[in-house]
Amino acid sequence: MKRIGFLSFGHYQDVPGSLVRTAQDALLQSIELAVAAEEVGVDGAFVRVHHFAPQLASPFPLLAAMGARTSRIEIGTGVVDMRYENPLYMAEEAAATDLISGGRLQLGVSRGSPEHAMNGYEAFGYVPAEGRTDADDARTKTQIFLQAIEGAGVVAANPRMTGHSGALAIEPHSPGLRDRIWWGSGTRATAKWTAEQGMNLMSSTLLTEDTGEQFSDLQAEQIQVFRDTWAEAGHSWTPRVSVSRSIIPLVTDEDRHYFGLRAQVEGKDQVGQLEGTLARFGKSYIGEPDALVEQLAQDAAVEAADTLLITVPNQLGVDYNAKLLESVVKYVAPALGWR
Repeated sequence: MKRIGFLSFGHYQDVPGSLVRTAQDALLQSIELAVAAEEVGVDGAFVRVHHFAPQLASPFPLLAAMGARTSRIEIGTGVVDMRYENPLYMAEEAAATDLISGGRLQLGVSRGSPEHAMNGYEAFGYVPAEGRTDADDARTKTQIFLQAIEGAGVVAANPRMTGHSGALAIEPHSPGLRDRIWWGSGTRATAKWTAEQGMNLMSSTLLTEDTGEQFSDLQAEQIQVFRDTWAEAGHSWTPRVSVSRSIIPLVTDEDRHYFGLRAQVEGKDQVGQLEGTLARFGKSYIGEPDALVEQLAQDAAVEAADTLLITVPNQLGVDYNAKLLESVVKYVAPALGWR
């Protein structure tokens, strides 16, 4: 059985046609969309995190509010850029959010994606030491974060206050959170590293490598590398794997108005330069539901993953996106193995 969730990039902009004109709009509508998605049967509500851009930036207050307004749906990120984070403070925030939601947090983290700012993490006070890269720091911070949410002692106790001199762990602690951390991977090499670290795999519609294969086949290969490495590592639990797709069933006249012409343009992979390397972008799935079922059945990565995140056009508002998600779960998802 697959889980179906939505992934919102949280864009806001005061332009004609947008129903999300301010940051407050983006935040409050993200909460409302999580509520609406739960009502139509969707399994997960995930948000993208970007800094120095008109998008969602600080996920934990938002996720906590989503968790407080819902009761069943998973809440999560895709992904938190660890270059910007203090791993111990983040461990406190993540645990508190998980406790508020009753253990429903699925937290995606990573080195981050291309961004508006030049070395924006340095403005946050995180400058890599000589001989280290921002990617090195992101991985180190992730390892510290993982140890902290496991309950490891991270600082010596003050005997005058505690009566002992042992190590103190971060509080609060949320049992089980460690097994619900995901790494956003864009290559086969990072998929291997993710498995070695014992994290779930989150793979998006962008791979920062290109072998000439179709996007879905390359992504399926990445997933297999992850699973093979996981088995070799001997972890004691079964990991999850998610992929993201843009899926727009054309069911209503409104759907066709917004997306009918885009189906002719976005229905194939795109290859381009990203940060000096070739990258492959996945295609969008836009069309009549029966056609989408047939196309998605041939997507090797969708078949291999256990979790499918549907990227939503959040600037069209809550009502439209709730109907879009309802169309996916009603007309497309059952044929993919959902429920």
